[in-house]
Amino acid sequence: MPKKAEAIIIKEEWCKSCEFCVQFCPTDVLEMKGTVPVVVNFEACTACGLCEALCPDFAIVVTAAEKSIK
Repeated sequence: MPKKAEAIIIKEEWCKSCEFCVQFCPTDVLEMKGTVPVVVNFEACTACGLCEALCPDFAIVVTAAEKSIK
């Protein structure tokens, strides 16, 4: 079943501004605002988890919900 993000949590105090999450997001969900990433296109998030997996500071958590197909 396709997934959809339920939430994207960015722990700003943990972020060191590497921008990996922004650079590697395949659907351009995030962008940098000053020195921290922010969610600018939540609806496009497919909960692929790349941002979370690539973050060296563990500053991003993506929770996913199964999307029901009717």
